[in-house]
Amino acid sequence: MRTVQLKLLASAAVLAGLAACASQKTPAVADVAVSRSAVESATSAGAAELAPDEMQSARDKLMRANQALAAKDYRTAQDLATQASADAKLAQSKANSAKATNAANELQESIRVLREELARQPIQQ
Repeated sequence: MRTVQLKLLASAAVLAGLAACASQKTPAVADVAVSRSAVESATSAGAAELAPDEMQSARDKLMRANQALAAKDYRTAQDLATQASADAKLAQSKANSAKATNAANELQESIRVLREELARQPIQQ
């Protein structure tokens, strides 16, 4: 009787452990997919050229998250995926900011050129 109870208890503990692993796997896989999407979005925004350090960090962390996922280290995979997403979003923000700054500078230059042209032309009455 005692042996049966111990076997049942051990089986329950194993099942609980497996359930915990399975429950950690799903969020980790989802977080890695989200971070992959964030890296792709940042790349599309030109972050590789305009924020190369942040992009490299995002890619490295995404690669390490995939490795952790393959090794079934779901907590590490989830943490690295979250960090990769944050780095990718920062890179995309920096890229967007750089583009906006460049556009503003070009607009300012166009305005300056137009003012110079207006100043050179005689006023016609």
